Order: sequence, then C-alpha cells, then structure tokens
Amino acid sequence: MADSYPADGGTYDERPRRRRGRRALVILVILLLVLAALLVVADRVAAGVAERVVADQIDKEISRKNVQSSAPEVTVGGFPFLTQVLNGRYDSVKVLLRDVQGPVEGSNATVKVPEVTVDARDVTASLDTLRSGQGEVTAKTVRGTGTVTYDSVVALIDRPGVQLREQDGKLGVTAPVQVPIINQELTVQGIANLTVEGDEIVIGFDQLTSADLPNNPLIKTFVSNFARQLSVRVPLPPLPFALQLHEVRPLPNGLAVTASARDVALSEVS
Repeated sequence: MADSYPADGGTYDERPRRRRGRRALVILVILLLVLAALLVVADRVAAGVAERVVADQIDKEISRKNVQSSAPEVTVGGFPFLTQVLNGRYDSVKVLLRDVQGPVEGSNATVKVPEVTVDARDVTASLDTLRSGQGEVTAKTVRGTGTVTYDSVVALIDRPGVQLREQDGKLGVTAPVQVPIINQELTVQGIANLTVEGDEIVIGFDQLTSADLPNNPLIKTFVSNFARQLSVRVPLPPLPFALQLHEVRPLPNGLAVTASARDVALSEVS
C-alpha cells in the first residue's frame, strides 16, 4: 500500500502521537505509584490491627501474673505484613512494657523496672486469632531485658545511708556503719558478688573496707558481719512468657537483667 501524504504534498506531524504516548506512560506510572502506596497503607493498617490484638492478649497474660505495668506497646516486624498473615508466621514481635513493678512476698517493698523489652522471634498466630482475638500466639524464642532500679534494691537492704553504684563493671556499695567498740561511725565501701538463682538476683558482700578502719581484729570482724547483713536477694516481678533469668550486670542506672525462653505461648485466650 502506498504511503499517504497530506493533500498539499507535505508530511504528517508525529509530535502529537509522541505526546499522547508520553502522557499515557506518565498516567500509568502515577497509577502504579498510587496502587503501591495503597498497598503499603493497607499493609500497615493490617499490622496495626495485629499489634492491638497481640497487645490485648499480652496485657491479660501480665495481669494473671499480678504484675503492674503500662499498656503493652507491640511492634510486629517484617515486611510485607500481609504475606506473613497468610502464612500465619511472623519474623518478630517486640513488646515494650513501661513502669513494671511487682510486690515482694513477705515485704512491703516493691521491685521496680522502668522498662522491660521483650523480643519474640519466629512467632506463630493464625488468621482466626488475629480476626477474633481468641486463640494462641506462640514464639520459638523470646528474649527479655530490663533494668532494676538501685532504689528498689536499697529498699530491700533496708539499711539507712546505703548507696549502690556501677564501679568498673561491678556493683559497688557505700554504707555508714556505727561501730560500738570505738563508738564511732565509719563509711565502708566494697564490691558485691552478683549471682542468679531462679528468678532472684543474689547480692552478696564479703568484704567492706574503710580508710579509717582501725587495725583491730574485733572491729574487722564486726565490719565483716555488717557486710553479710547487707547481702540481699532481689526477687523480680513474676516474669511473663516463661522467661528464665540468666544474666545480671550493673549499669549506672541499675541492675540490667536478661532472661530468655524457647517454644513459649505469648498468650492463651479461650
């Protein structure tokens, strides 16, 4: 077929056709960007719903332990979230509990932990559980960290003037002691032995010294006995999620504790 030309013998202008092609391409790109944005928004909305469901169930779990805290703050990790929903498995679920405190049995003291962070990995929760809020949420591994305030520990020691501090990675103590043998008050210092027994932090003081300590066996024995009286067991608030305490170390603001567990239920709601 022969090419057609304008009646005046000129050629057709291809620019309008090119402009229409570019305009269609721009519109397509915009539509794709809008669709992607909508998918991201939907993904985040779904994640928010799941976080609220998990938070509600964890709140019930904590209440059963007679532990007080602020409302759990839950973050579900991994992207995209919707594919995790379909699989019923989630990369991670992080829980932040603020102002955690629990009573000490047989005492008026309260152990305070300003923040507890729980990091659950390989979490399983069915779509029905997320939709209804009924069911089980389990995790392959759970790791919890928090810091017990020195004020809580001092309250359990229950000796006036005792001060605790982090000293070169160890727990140091300073305390006044009235020595009746010489009718004099001395300021003694020492380093604690920190161990873990079950859900308790065991703080033991074997030796306390003072620059003003006389070289007198009776006085040294008295100070040694006083050091043992400062020793204390610090029970943590009942730990949720079957967490087992396994590490404690002093920090400037308190005793940092680490606990962990495997194959545990984050919540069981009937």
